[in-house]
Formats: sequence, structure tokens, C-alpha cells
Amino acid sequence: MNFLLSGLTSVTVPQLIMYLVGFLLIYLAIKKGYEPSLLLPMGFGAILVNLPLSGVIDQTLPGIGNTHGIIQWLFESGIEASEALPLLLFIGIGAMIDFGPLLSNPIMMLFGAAAQFGIFLTISVAVLLGFDLRDAASIGIIGAADGPTSILVSQILKSNYIGPIAVAAYSYMALVPLVQPFAIRLVTTKKERMIRMPYNPVSVSKRIRIIFPIAVTMIAGFVAPQSVSLVGFLMFGNLLRECGVLHSLSDAAQNILANLVTLLLGITVSFSMRAEAFVTWQTLVILVLGLVAFVFDTIGGVLFAKLINLFRKNKINPMIGAAGISAFPMSARVVQKMSIKEDPTNHLLMHAIGANVSGQIASVLAGGIVLNLLTTLL
Repeated sequence: MNFLLSGLTSVTVPQLIMYLVGFLLIYLAIKKGYEPSLLLPMGFGAILVNLPLSGVIDQTLPGIGNTHGIIQWLFESGIEASEALPLLLFIGIGAMIDFGPLLSNPIMMLFGAAAQFGIFLTISVAVLLGFDLRDAASIGIIGAADGPTSILVSQILKSNYIGPIAVAAYSYMALVPLVQPFAIRLVTTKKERMIRMPYNPVSVSKRIRIIFPIAVTMIAGFVAPQSVSLVGFLMFGNLLRECGVLHSLSDAAQNILANLVTLLLGITVSFSMRAEAFVTWQTLVILVLGLVAFVFDTIGGVLFAKLINLFRKNKINPMIGAAGISAFPMSARVVQKMSIKEDPTNHLLMHAIGANVSGQIASVLAGGIVLNLLTTLL
């Protein structure tokens, strides 16, 4: 009978903490609707990998020898060995994105670049706090507001904190409607938030829509070669959407592929949420730094819009700059909601969408640039 209780009696305090973390992620996914497709698998996986002698991770059993666990195998094959899962997810994301609002108003591309400021600020702060440069760069990428990019970069750099980084990235993506309004109000006045922007879209031809993903991939390859896998898979998915001859593949990428990979990615990342690696003071610091990255990404985009306004006759509503982060389409919705609150007749959604999709490109480019810089420095 003792063997039936051995599992219960061998539970450690850090494992109990991880059960609570798992329950919290599941609660946020189901009750609050925060990124449920990822937080729910991550939460449940966090419980699975922290059960004593869990069969989902590799272990050595008396009289049997080495056994292989499915979650550890998925992690080692799909993330550690090849980064396949995050990259495959980019194909689905690319197939979902309509770059039309950006192509009809190209100036919005600037806000995608400006809203990556928090990444590089956070890297600097993390280094000053004593984190290794590889770990600091991985932590900074939380500010990309792009979970797959955060996972991919932290894995390529062999960071020791993939679990906390993934949890922070997806948690703050889900909390964009709470974090961004606070950051926007810090650096804008009511008068600025009420600036009106007429929307006069320019028609974008099918030819331009097809050329765009190809051109972006080639430019990224020349400027930041390490970003090619990130940008290339994203743009390949978009090319499936825009080419007009692969409707079934585009639909499969948007739905079947994206949903399946999201499911596997969420539960696979939980391997790095084992108690001995997750329950540390560094995890709390990473969560704080992740919040700093998100806030300063938002502030960077807003301040850049205010800078541009110094030289423009037709002013840009500074809130548009906040939509330059990669959290699509939540950030654009935040801007629209805030503009309607200030003036019910002021609709900024399409402008914000343009900035938001530029953030998708900018975030993966930022990941590639960080990898390039680290390759040079190390």
C-alpha cells in the first residue's frame, strides 16, 4: 500500500507552487479568456511535468532502466533540436494577416520599428541586473509581444529561462488590454488622444500584395540574416494567402496547422516549467522585466508618433504608435476603444491595424537583429 502513497508524500514545496501556477494559467484561460489556446495547455502541462516521477519526462526506473517521456521528447525534437514548432506557427500567423492596411498607408511601418524600443532597453537593464548576455537578450525579446519569437530566440541562445520567458510573453500578450491603456495615458494628453485621422485607403493591387512578402524576406535576409527563418516562414504563410491559387493550403495554414501547432507548442513548452528550473527568484525578476519591456515598447511607439508630429501638418494620433507592437489584433482594438472613449466619432481602427501588422514584421526582425548582434558579440 505504501507505493500508492509514495507519490503524494514525495511532493516538494516548489512542485506545489507549480501546481498553483498551472491552476492560475488554466483559470486565466477559461474564466478570463486570456490566450486560452496557449495558457490552458501550458497550465495543464505545468502540472503534468511536476508530478513526482512523472511519465511525461525522461526518468530511470529501478529494474526497468531509462524511459522516455512524451513532453520531453516533443521539447527536444520540436524546439530544442530544430525550433520546428515556433517556426511552423509563423506560417499559420502569416496566412492570417492582411497587409492591405499597411500597404495603403506605408508610414505605419515606422511605428512597428519604434515600438520595439522596450526590447533593447530591457536587454540593457537585464545585463545590469547580472543576467548573462544570452539570458538578457532572451528576456528582452519578451517585449516583441510575440510568443513564438520569444520561444525561438531564447532556445537558439540556449537561455536557462525558456519557461519563465514563455509564460511572461504569453501572459502579457493576453494582458495588453490592461497594460497598454495605462502606458498610453502616462505619455499623452486628452487633447492628443482626440486627434482625428481621416481614413482614405489607397487601393492595393494583387501584384503588390504578392511582391510584398517576397521583397520583405529578401530585404530581411540581407539586413539581418538570422531573421530569415522567422521572417521567411511568416511571409511564406502570407504568400499562401495572397497568391490566389492555394486557397485550401491557406485555409489549412490558418486553421488546422495554426491550431495544431499552438496546441503542441503550449504543452511542449511546459517541459521548461519544472519546479527546479522555474521556482527561482530569477523568474520573478523576468516577469517584472517582461512588463517593463511591454510598457516601454508602447511608450516608444507613442513618443515616436509625437516626434513625427513636430514635422507634420496633418497630425497623427499618438495612440497609433502604441499599436506598433506585435500583439495582433489586440493592440489595434485597444487604440480603437480608447479613441472612441475620448470621442465616440473618432475611428482609428484601420490606422491602428496598419501599425499593428507592421509590428508583426518588426518583432521578428528585432528577433533576428538580436541574434545577429549576439553572434557578433559572442
